[in-house]
Amino acid sequence: MALEKLTGIYRADPDAKVTIVADSLRQDLRELAAKMTSSSIAERKFFPADLVNKNLVILATNSRELHVDVKRLCNEQNILCNVADTPDLCDFYLSSVVQKGDLKIAISTNGKSPTIAKRLREVFEEVFPDEIEDVLENLHSIRKNISGDFSEKVKKLNELTKILTGKETNDG
Repeated sequence: MALEKLTGIYRADPDAKVTIVADSLRQDLRELAAKMTSSSIAERKFFPADLVNKNLVILATNSRELHVDVKRLCNEQNILCNVADTPDLCDFYLSSVVQKGDLKIAISTNGKSPTIAKRLREVFEEVFPDEIEDVLENLHSIRKNISGDFSEKVKKLNELTKILTGKETNDG
């Protein structure tokens, strides 16, 4: 679970400042953390001092007792906390994100089924071709050159993009 959480952070921002505290780490987690230039690893037991100057905490261990204790400390210090697979201890949920170039699609089940969100992400990653970035760039260029008020621009973009859905617009 920790690897999944760190992978999501890495995808969103490879330069995110991340501190990993764990008494033992799997090699794949260690390797991913090494790719993140602003990350650090403290291979030891958690201490309350680890929360100093932190804005966000993600817990992904096998210890519910530790999660409850750290969540309480986070609450006391107004630090947002996410606890993997424990929605009742979460201040927020992490969405599963599909990213193809500038296209980003976030999928959330509000903590009810992260597995479904992950599977949907996998489906969308397969469905959207890598060339979707070219489509976005072309549409961006077109959008910059469309004149008129907001309503008129929307009508023109709808007309231009109807081929993407295979549907005709009924604008008249």
